[in-house]
Amino acid sequence: MTVPSADELLETIRAALAPHGLFLRGTVSFADGEEAPMLADGRPAASIVLIGNIGGSLWEPFSRWRDGEPARGGADPLDNWSKQVIRPVAEAAGAIAYFPSDPPWQPFQQWAMRAERLKTSPLGILIHPQYGLWHGYRGALGFDQVLPRTGSISVGHPCDACVEKPCSSACPADALAAGTFDVGRCRTHLRTQAGAGGCLAHGCLSRDACPVGRDYRYPAQQLRFHMAALSL
Repeated sequence: MTVPSADELLETIRAALAPHGLFLRGTVSFADGEEAPMLADGRPAASIVLIGNIGGSLWEPFSRWRDGEPARGGADPLDNWSKQVIRPVAEAAGAIAYFPSDPPWQPFQQWAMRAERLKTSPLGILIHPQYGLWHGYRGALGFDQVLPRTGSISVGHPCDACVEKPCSSACPADALAAGTFDVGRCRTHLRTQAGAGGCLAHGCLSRDACPVGRDYRYPAQQLRFHMAALSL
């Protein structure tokens, strides 16, 4: 039996994810002795590949799945869908799957910063120079081999070149007034009538004000879904 090359393995994974609106977002390789997630046999992974959405790419596949599921996919439908999609891909690739929603909690944000060289926006969301704030990570695959780099590499930080900071001025709760995101102020506003009829119904106004990656903005239904999932 011919063992596929690393590039062939990644291409097979990419093809398996494509119908679900998911992409290989980046690779992290770990040096000997470096902290790494565990494989199924207890050894540290040699590399991980991040899987995620770009813009609203996953919304239609996820929505079709949810419409056909009992109780519309349960209490955490997006997490459940992600696991149903990614776990078979991991098994076929001889990898182990990790998810942001499952313990032991893996450092997905740190992995993404390392894989794509992203930095955080004032909202705390990683900002991509092309996709802006409209992207996410749904899981990762761990391998016992070092894999080549995949995905895009960010050059520069969009927020550093942003003078007007529209994300701050657009926030009706002034949650960015101190320069960092005040989660408490945001949640307090969302509990008000104005918050329920504004950000909670249509998506975060600060996020929407960012000019980077506007072509990748999530569709309205996806925005409402994510806002409805918040624990207020």
